[in-house]
Amino acid sequence: MKNLQTIADQVVEVFEELTHARDQALINARQLTRKSAHTIRAIHRLEREEAQSLLAEACELQHKLNTDLANYPTLLYAGYTMDAIKEFVEASITYALIVDDPLPTPQDLGVEPATYLNGLAEVTGELRRRVLDILRHGYSEEAERLLTIMDEIYSVLVTIDYPDAITNGLRRQTDLVRGIVERTRGDMTIALQEERLKQSMEALQNRLDEANR
Repeated sequence: MKNLQTIADQVVEVFEELTHARDQALINARQLTRKSAHTIRAIHRLEREEAQSLLAEACELQHKLNTDLANYPTLLYAGYTMDAIKEFVEASITYALIVDDPLPTPQDLGVEPATYLNGLAEVTGELRRRVLDILRHGYSEEAERLLTIMDEIYSVLVTIDYPDAITNGLRRQTDLVRGIVERTRGDMTIALQEERLKQSMEALQNRLDEANR
């Protein structure tokens, strides 16, 4: 028992390091979540330069998290850290798809595959939001493009058939994606029918106007 105090001192030292790392990680994770949310808001407003700037700041925060916690895997894979990184993935992919840039890979973003796929799943909700914003002004090919992307995302996710312990609950997310895609397709169908009806009525009105001249 003579070395008990020495052991205790060593344990306390480790715990002090972990506590400091955890406190800093919480700060960075909160900032990363906020920057990611602001990026998504900016891109929905079509403020591309602002979104690009915010995304660059988010990227730096995500890299800092990975670097600072490299020696603390329990903190790196903690729920609050993974949630923040998933938000970063969602913001990065949402930005790329809305502005029609190449899709970033997990390697590009420096994230784990499961985190990437869960972030990708949540992108469909943002794409639906963008589609609805477009449809308020009438049917367009841009809305059709985004719906096609949503379909492709679901088609990929539904093939990832692995236990939740590996995919971090991706199966449940995939079920949600299916509902989002189906509702968006229904909205698109209604918008297309309304657009065709509008065109038919305008064509009829033009013919009536010509006949009355």
